[in-house]
Amino acid sequence: MQFIDTHTHLFSDSFLEDRDATVQRAIASGVGKLLLPNIDIDTIDAMYQLCGDYPSHCFPMMGLHPGSVDENWVQKLSIIENKLFTNKHVAVGEIGIDLYWDKSFLTQQTEAFTLQVQWAKELHLPIVIHAREAFDEIFTVLDVLNDSELTGIFHCFTGTVEQAAHIRSYGGFKLGIGGVITYPKSGLAETVAQIPIEELVLETDSPYLPPVPYRGKRNESAYITHVAEKIAEIYSLPLKLVSEITTVNALELFDLNPSINDAYRSVNNSNPV
Repeated sequence: MQFIDTHTHLFSDSFLEDRDATVQRAIASGVGKLLLPNIDIDTIDAMYQLCGDYPSHCFPMMGLHPGSVDENWVQKLSIIENKLFTNKHVAVGEIGIDLYWDKSFLTQQTEAFTLQVQWAKELHLPIVIHAREAFDEIFTVLDVLNDSELTGIFHCFTGTVEQAAHIRSYGGFKLGIGGVITYPKSGLAETVAQIPIEELVLETDSPYLPPVPYRGKRNESAYITHVAEKIAEIYSLPLKLVSEITTVNALELFDLNPSINDAYRSVNNSNPV
């Protein structure tokens, strides 16, 4: 069986001591493709390095995370724009609006999100959306920008059936499902049961949100099999069929040709895979 982790931050410092071993565990677990969403201007080099080290397995996105939108957001976004338009990426992400921690930059987050969605459409790339306590605000933007060029993933979806229906009405989106679906009190399993599996992709968001039985520990891409097992249980499907369907769903959105990483290959590549 093969899986695609559509959202993992394996380039983060959480994996500083065992990054290569973590990637190898993912590959050994059947997670052959690892999609890396950028966070800030400080994470770009590490992300590109990982894609250069594992060009057949790791694929970069480019975007400014809403949590990184601050008083310097214009300068940050200028750097993001330059990287986006001068290098190859599989998506524009991780972008969106997050009102959980701080609402003071809502206007700036909305403007940054809107610009990045427009860039994605110009480049014919999908977007990967971070939505935390901000579905209505994000829908306000996408309702205006929605057309045949607008595609992507609502990452770490934990919304309602009604919010899922709104997302599905755009026509070009999938819902990213991760470890939260294994949490008994989350209610996500009951929601997902009312959504066609053809609308779902798998993710870990590692090192965050580990599935049961790893709650409280660092998450990693190899654990995506636990997410898939829960989805198989919800739909009463064989695990192999879940891997096939969710992989096809991801491939509908992303062009995962290893040649995209040609510019990121290290001169002294110590991990030829």
